[in-house]
Amino acid sequence: MRWVTFRADATGDDSAGLVVESQVHALPAGETLLSLLGDDGERLANAGERARHDPAGVFALDDVMLRAPIPLPPTVRDFYAFEQHVKTARKRRGLEMDPDWYELPVFYFSNPHAIGGDGEDVAVPPGSAEMDFELEVAAIIGRPGSDLTPEQGEASIAGFCVMNDWSARDIQRREMKLSMGPVKGKDFATSLGPALVTPDELESARSGRAYDLTMIATVNGREYSRASLAEIHWSFGEMISYASRGTRVAVGDVVGSGTCGTGCILELALVHGVERFPWLQPGDEVVLSVDRLGSLRNRVVAGAPLLPLR
Repeated sequence: MRWVTFRADATGDDSAGLVVESQVHALPAGETLLSLLGDDGERLANAGERARHDPAGVFALDDVMLRAPIPLPPTVRDFYAFEQHVKTARKRRGLEMDPDWYELPVFYFSNPHAIGGDGEDVAVPPGSAEMDFELEVAAIIGRPGSDLTPEQGEASIAGFCVMNDWSARDIQRREMKLSMGPVKGKDFATSLGPALVTPDELESARSGRAYDLTMIATVNGREYSRASLAEIHWSFGEMISYASRGTRVAVGDVVGSGTCGTGCILELALVHGVERFPWLQPGDEVVLSVDRLGSLRNRVVAGAPLLPLR
């Protein structure tokens, strides 16, 4: 199944709907994707049957405004799971791979209140001149749990979507020197969408620790990045298992894969030069596409001015 959260018009409320070919079959008002999660998938499957055969409304997919599938998730964890991306970034800084990267699927927490969807503009964060995209896939937790095994972690996934972990690299560099991880360099925007695709839709593409799904990023129609989700080093089940260690993952939590190899300007500029791969500017259109998951399209716009702290 392919589920979307949408608005029939710009001033309307969020609705949940099932994508059926080029149409959206809406659920009754008040039913959200988040409210349909929490079990083994039965509620979502039953809602899909209702939406398919007895929809509360039918809309052309091209006529609705898509939102993030889960517009306000409880948490957003973004991992660092593609070896090529990590190795390239470290090598250009004169660093070898840390052996512990192969032991711990590390992540950071991002900002649930900065989630956006397909087609939404993304503002340059105040004070940044080095805005970047990150080509990722996200898993949405459908069943809560604590201290999960990797097998239980994978079974907890309700679905997948495309993820763009927007980054302000100049701000991020300053923050990382202070040993507190990425904060304002990351928390201004994360885009998710266009749809929540249930795992059964991907099963025939299973390969390696994930699925053989081509991942592509374009900027203003020019291809920047191309990779496969199958190249991931840590599986989503392993990442979720680690995330749940000593705590819990909750329904609707977002688990990002981290950037795929070649999947950001930072990596591309380190290898090929910033002249060939310049930082994003207002007016640029970034499109992230993943086989079977769809395309996530966003335009960069000017942001607010930088206000002094003192």
